[in-house]
Amino acid sequence: MSLPAVSRMFRSALRTQLVPVANLSSKPAKHTVSAGEQAVAMTSMFVVILGPSGWILAHLEDYKKK
Repeated sequence: MSLPAVSRMFRSALRTQLVPVANLSSKPAKHTVSAGEQAVAMTSMFVVILGPSGWILAHLEDYKKK
């Protein structure tokens, strides 16, 4: 594939929108999320994202010795 063919492909992909990115609505939410559900979600996201990074930083000296 030559470079102009690739650039034409990207341009055509940018022009057409096959699937809407977001389903925006001005209506109120159908289900309200309680404070407890929000706390559980935020805690689990915190643990999943920052847990492995914290583990690596806490054991950095062990990794340096190997």
